[in-house]
Amino acid sequence: MEAAIIGREEEKRQLNNYIGSPRSEFIAIYGRRRIGKTFLVKEMFEGRFAFRMTGKEKADTKEQLKNFHYALSDFGAEIDLPANWTEAFRMLGQYMERLGAGEPKILFFDELPWLDSTGSHFVDALEYFWNNWAYYRNDIKLIVCGSATSWMLSHIINARGGLHNRVTHQINMMPFTLRETELYFRSRNFPYERPEIMECYMAIGGVAYYLSLFETDKSVSQNIENLFFRRNAELKGEFGKIYKSLFKRAEQHIAIVTALAKKGSGMTRSEIMEELQATNNGNLSTQLRELEECEFIRSFVPFGKTKKNAMYQLIDPFTLFHFRFLDGRSSFPAGYWPKLQLTPTYSNWCGYAFEILCLNHIEQIVKALGIDGMLNTPCSWTYRPAKAILESEEADEDLKKGAQIDLLIDRSDKTINLCEMKYAQGEYEITKDYDAYMQQRMNVFRKVTGTKKTLVPVYVTPFGLANNMYGRRVPRQVMAEALF
Repeated sequence: MEAAIIGREEEKRQLNNYIGSPRSEFIAIYGRRRIGKTFLVKEMFEGRFAFRMTGKEKADTKEQLKNFHYALSDFGAEIDLPANWTEAFRMLGQYMERLGAGEPKILFFDELPWLDSTGSHFVDALEYFWNNWAYYRNDIKLIVCGSATSWMLSHIINARGGLHNRVTHQINMMPFTLRETELYFRSRNFPYERPEIMECYMAIGGVAYYLSLFETDKSVSQNIENLFFRRNAELKGEFGKIYKSLFKRAEQHIAIVTALAKKGSGMTRSEIMEELQATNNGNLSTQLRELEECEFIRSFVPFGKTKKNAMYQLIDPFTLFHFRFLDGRSSFPAGYWPKLQLTPTYSNWCGYAFEILCLNHIEQIVKALGIDGMLNTPCSWTYRPAKAILESEEADEDLKKGAQIDLLIDRSDKTINLCEMKYAQGEYEITKDYDAYMQQRMNVFRKVTGTKKTLVPVYVTPFGLANNMYGRRVPRQVMAEALF
């Protein structure tokens, strides 16, 4: 069955190891909506489940228990309708005992958070089932899965009650990489070349379900038009659905990404608090952690700063696409997206979206530079001159100019790569003025940070650099091929 699964090599390896282990396992799989969690488990273990059921959204406890009864009956158990979840799990255990010893017994609860309806005591019953029965066997492989990330983190993975530290393994399902996206399209006979695949990724990221909606007889541009901009588009309203499915109180998470969308280089925690007029408590830290777990945002410590100066940056392509083109609009003229591609608005978006694509593939950039075998710290750096420096006649002229580097890689071999991520539909041409600008930024960086390390500029571009005198002077470059 695994042949149908695209990518997910590490997840498949982990699950096979867990199922084959000599002890009972409690495996929690979580991740954003439509990322492929259920598909992965189903494709790997179809025909091997000893029991499986799926929670029903907005159903009360009575209906969830009825569905449990149907599910266990379908697997051959002759049981009465359980009165509560404690009784339901007792019935499940008794049925597993009747199956005897031997093969691993894979129990799969999909959309687990939906089973925890108001007043159900579902988590208490699950806790008792695991701690007092399944844990003491060696053949129970309990897999729980859910898109409601905040619930999965607080009630299962980081639980403080009886399930504290009971999860033996956790898998955070991430979006596809560019390589996995390409594999997906190839497996379904799409004719797309890599520039079109990059365009797709810059708009929607690597969300498997969105890719599954693409039609093979249409270009990436036509598919994006149909999915987002035509009347009754299939992904209309998807932004709100994503966040509300993941987070119990999604309004604050949406407020955070809305604030971050306005400042592409990122914000500190205190800046986010000020923007949202939020109180200084643990809620914001929890929300930031949950957004980072789902790879909507990333956190990093700017060069030369400490952890308390950590920055948060919005890096989810679809969320950024939403704010740039969809937010606040309910209708679009026919052919909106193909026509937009002929405008400066599209070119400006491509420049920023390509930077985000690169930030989502830093590991591939590091590997292309041949430095994946050493310690390295990807981060950014920003300098804004103080008022006193701007007004001083004696201050260094370089220090009167602000500077920003969106990606630098601080290496353990006394070298720092300063990465320029530049989008172009052909070879990128470094002009005399831009070369001077790069040199000025390097001078400011060295003077402000006082670093003694060797500074090596790197250009990351789709098709490489034009062969002019400035391009030939660049010691390192990474082309989009390496990101795949």
